[in-house]
Amino acid sequence: MPISLDRIRSQFPALGRLQQGHPIAYFDGPGGTQVPQSVVDAISDYLLHHNANTHWAYPTSQETDALLSASRQALADFLGASPAEIAFGANMTTLTFHLARGLGRAWGPGDEIVLTELDHHANIAPWRALERDCGVTIRLVPLNSEKNQTDWSALERAISPKTRLLAIGAASNALGTISDVAAAAKLAHAVGALCFVDAVHYAPHSLVDVGALDCDFLACSPYKFYGPHLGVLFGKRALLEALEIPKLAPAPETAPEKMETGTQNHEGIVGAAAAVDFLASLGKGTTRRQKLVDSFRSLHQEGDRLVRRLWEGLGSIAGVTRFGVAPDSPRTPTVSFALAGVPAEQVARRLVAQGVFVSHGDFYATTVVDRLGHSADGIVRAGCACYTSEEEVDRLLAGVAGLS
Repeated sequence: MPISLDRIRSQFPALGRLQQGHPIAYFDGPGGTQVPQSVVDAISDYLLHHNANTHWAYPTSQETDALLSASRQALADFLGASPAEIAFGANMTTLTFHLARGLGRAWGPGDEIVLTELDHHANIAPWRALERDCGVTIRLVPLNSEKNQTDWSALERAISPKTRLLAIGAASNALGTISDVAAAAKLAHAVGALCFVDAVHYAPHSLVDVGALDCDFLACSPYKFYGPHLGVLFGKRALLEALEIPKLAPAPETAPEKMETGTQNHEGIVGAAAAVDFLASLGKGTTRRQKLVDSFRSLHQEGDRLVRRLWEGLGSIAGVTRFGVAPDSPRTPTVSFALAGVPAEQVARRLVAQGVFVSHGDFYATTVVDRLGHSADGIVRAGCACYTSEEEVDRLLAGVAGLS
């Protein structure tokens, strides 16, 4: 049974905002979604009634410990992991740099890391830094610009017995392309290498199952799935335990806390768990994970319907060039495009008059946008979220048509 869109939208206060008399259509979700009232309430409740630092003998500290433990369980359910495999940090980029520094302590000249041009630079720069820091070699797999996918044969050739890590994105935040990371992890493991997955753009649209993917590490960002600004890192427990991570001497030696440098964003962690519970509340089942599976199944179907309408509608507008794979291919409900003669920033600015908010630029997928030939002006990106309506898609299309 489809999830009621009215029920979903009623939970997002931001949807009540007007822009020049128009209700706002938020298509900026790939850069950060709006949040439901339940997430705001969870953050407020923590700050107003439980705010303390951890591991002390008074009630608010003990309550904080319990809330953080419950949040770790919630994110473990979200990713199909165990709580001992979930670490929190400022954002995915910071966590990835932190992990890279730890892994790099065991690597040196002759060791290789395989990256892809399709990736966000948060999954490129941290590993590139190890070229300078410890002398590893980077193998960069090209983007197949015609298919808007990673060149798979080139990926297979890049992985060798010298490979220590394959870092790959599950979905492109610029093109919406979903990559077969389970197959990629299998290639890496066949030569004894590790696999790190950037799931920041994937996690809001397809339910992650780290067991099925068999990745060794995976990172995502709750602010892309209706939560606060935060980063989450999954790591197989044995790998986290063995990792020589930069840390303070008194800090915990056990996973996952050894990955968490300094005092954490407690209210953000609590809010991230509330975001998971919001998504679970949209599904049916006896466990949180079962509810998430049901919820994501319905949300994925609706996302497919909306992205097809968006893709086909943009294709019918004179002067529009669409980027990414067609809706029949594995993809997220995110479409990027350019309008001939109108710079991307101007498209975004002029759509504001219709109450339509879209992103513009390169979205830190700098190499992808360069390969598309739009490094100067960037491209326009529109992403559908759980609260996106058909009317909003049509309003976006009419706005773009009016600019052509």
